[in-house]
Amino acid sequence: MERAVDHKQRSLYSTRIDIAEDARIELVGIVNQQLADTIDLHLQTKQAHWNVKGENFYALHKFFDDLAESIEEFVDELGERATALGGVALGTSRMAAQYSTLPEFDTSIVSGPDCLQALIERYAAYAASNRVAIERASELGDPTTEDLFTEISRVVDKDLYFLESHVQG
Repeated sequence: MERAVDHKQRSLYSTRIDIAEDARIELVGIVNQQLADTIDLHLQTKQAHWNVKGENFYALHKFFDDLAESIEEFVDELGERATALGGVALGTSRMAAQYSTLPEFDTSIVSGPDCLQALIERYAAYAASNRVAIERASELGDPTTEDLFTEISRVVDKDLYFLESHVQG
């Protein structure tokens, strides 16, 4: 999977983290990519929360808000990891929009079933990109970043299961 964030950050801040600079440069790029996707996923989940209509409105409205809350905590953790590695966190909404790999949430999506399908698609894409990030962090010898991505993976896989359970059966 190709990453949208430029891995070639020109310089890093000094740190005594015992990871080679070239690996840290790539890791900062990976972390920033996941940061962009996480910010976007959070806001797209809020988009569904704010605009869902129809049958089961209240239950879905609350459910989507809970999902957004569960992903939001990782925004801060990813931004802080990028800076701990000596990089600059790319965390504004404009940066997230520029670098996110997730498809845009169409404003015509408002029915409960359509919101569920849209979120399922985005959570599945995010979960897949997160697994790529886990693997690459491992290859680059950074178990701390790998662990952060693994923690995110556990939550996102559970959230995807909850989303899919609404349309299965």
